[in-house]
Amino acid sequence: MSTAAVSTRPGKVLADLLPASRTRDIALVLGGAALTGIAAQIAVPVPGSPVPVTGQTFAALLVGTALGARRGFLSLAVYALVGMAGMPWFAQGTSGAGGASFGYVVGMLLASTVVGALARRGGDRSVLRTAGTMVLGSAIIYAVGVPYLAAATGMTFTQAVAAGLTPFLIGDAVKAALAMGVLPTAWKFADK
Repeated sequence: MSTAAVSTRPGKVLADLLPASRTRDIALVLGGAALTGIAAQIAVPVPGSPVPVTGQTFAALLVGTALGARRGFLSLAVYALVGMAGMPWFAQGTSGAGGASFGYVVGMLLASTVVGALARRGGDRSVLRTAGTMVLGSAIIYAVGVPYLAAATGMTFTQAVAAGLTPFLIGDAVKAALAMGVLPTAWKFADK
């Protein structure tokens, strides 16, 4: 059996294909946080919603899947803590805890952990498994973000769903499709 075949079996994530070291893990965690912060700046306002469409959720899910649960959680924790401390790298250059969309940041932290655990079990090896992983990750983000949006803005839950979930479903489908192409393809290259 070749080394590549052994390294791509479930139990590993893409980051595990790099030579192991503490420096690698620190760089991956900080890089994941930075990627999420940069992707958050790709923002398109949604009329009638205080929450913009961003690349942030896509980055958070990719970070979790590529790095695994522990490093994914740490990346998003660094992202959240640094943003809460004042770094303007939340959506549209905002920072701090308490904005209408901060619940989505907390949801991303949880989602990156879950999708990382699923990736370690092979949840990113095929198109269908990646689709399921991304759908679950997105559902977790909304499960935290929408109720937080309602609480932070005084919206009813129905209004929060209309403003903070419904307008984003098509974009999330596109993001899931991208992940369905990128992640299984990365594993195919790793097998060679």
